[in-house]
Amino acid sequence: MLKRHSQLLEAFMFLADLAVTAGMWALAYWVRFDSGLFAAPLGRPEFVHYARFIPAVLIMAAISYRAFRFYSARRSDSLLTEWFDIARAQVMLFLLLTGVTFVYKSYEYSRGAFGIFIVLSFCAVALERTAVRLVLRWARRHGWNLRRALIVGAGRAGQELALSLRRHRWMGIVPAGYVDGRADRLGRKFHRVTVLGPPEQLPELIAREHVDQVYVALPAREHETFERVMELLAEQTVDVRVIPDIGSFDALNHSISEIDGTPVILLRESPLYGWNLLLKRFVDVAFSAFVLVLISPVLAAIALGVKLSSPGPVFYGQERMGLDGRTFRMWKFRSMRVDAEAQSGAKWATADDPRKTKFGAFIRKTSLDELPQFWNVLVGDMSVVGPRPERPVFIEEFKKQIPRYMLRHKMKAGITGWAQVNGWRGNTSLKKRIQYDLYYVENWSLWLDVRIVLLTVIRGFINKNAY
Repeated sequence: MLKRHSQLLEAFMFLADLAVTAGMWALAYWVRFDSGLFAAPLGRPEFVHYARFIPAVLIMAAISYRAFRFYSARRSDSLLTEWFDIARAQVMLFLLLTGVTFVYKSYEYSRGAFGIFIVLSFCAVALERTAVRLVLRWARRHGWNLRRALIVGAGRAGQELALSLRRHRWMGIVPAGYVDGRADRLGRKFHRVTVLGPPEQLPELIAREHVDQVYVALPAREHETFERVMELLAEQTVDVRVIPDIGSFDALNHSISEIDGTPVILLRESPLYGWNLLLKRFVDVAFSAFVLVLISPVLAAIALGVKLSSPGPVFYGQERMGLDGRTFRMWKFRSMRVDAEAQSGAKWATADDPRKTKFGAFIRKTSLDELPQFWNVLVGDMSVVGPRPERPVFIEEFKKQIPRYMLRHKMKAGITGWAQVNGWRGNTSLKKRIQYDLYYVENWSLWLDVRIVLLTVIRGFINKNAY
């Protein structure tokens, strides 16, 4: 019954899309030639020529809309995802129509009218689809147009799925229950969803609960159960979806892609690729170059202070670990004696560290010793914002003590970071610092970078843990 209703809805949407598209083709003619908004130096063509082209417009529209999954199930897609597909379909429609008029030159159509049509068509179809979504969400909240789903596996992945389905009720997918083979889970409820029985009872449960969809959310170690479940589902007509238990792995920015049609689960990936990478690098170069020019008098004054306060070089280069575990030399104004680590070796700085010079204590407390790192940003070793880089000698110890520590190196090291603006710098909890670093990597956006820079300026460079 539900599938028949779904097919009726798809047919309605198809006809509605074509009707809206045809209407926008007529409206585009009026806007271009009758509205007075645009000049028509070649005169006003007869509308009959454009009316004759409507069948070609609708055929090309049907091809474009189906190519971008307009009539596939979109319960789990966001509105922005659907709008993006509508935009891509309109671009394809424009190219198809342009190609048709180029091959069959029975009439010279206005390219301006074509452009207006594509804009109007996108807006109208997007508005129509949004209205349908709102109506369907209202209907689903009131118990109509629902899908009932069984979740195979009441572990972490299955419980997270059940919670998501209950939280996003507008999707119209109701978790009917779990299927789990562990005896101690039978009859128990997780997120108000009951464990109904073991996998062997799948056929009976599907029939009894009037199930339309089955989500298989088993951990990787239960591969034998997975194979048995798939054998049982092969005899059913329900929709089957597999939910990988990503949580059992050290995942970071996980996603699903494909290689020539073969699905691939990406467990660990930097958020910086493609345009994101170019955008962040452009901002880093522009910002660091601007800052270096702006603070050049300050840099000269600090350099003079370092030189006059103690013998030795002005700058101090220290090996640090950055993106993908690659090491680089990070530059600072020298704040300690030249032989500071000759006897003690590598060690954390402390508040009363005797290795610091008097002027060095001042520039460390005010974080002025970090300013040369804008050069590291300019040459590409670092970013303005990112996890603070650490020395390899300490990392060897930290990665054994703190799970997921190395995942912070999926992003370029930064002069300032999310952990630092939230107070986790210097001799503070390393676990909390890593937690904030990983949050930044998983939730990176250009706006978050801007926010961190602003917080760095607002909260100042002086910090009680900076020494």
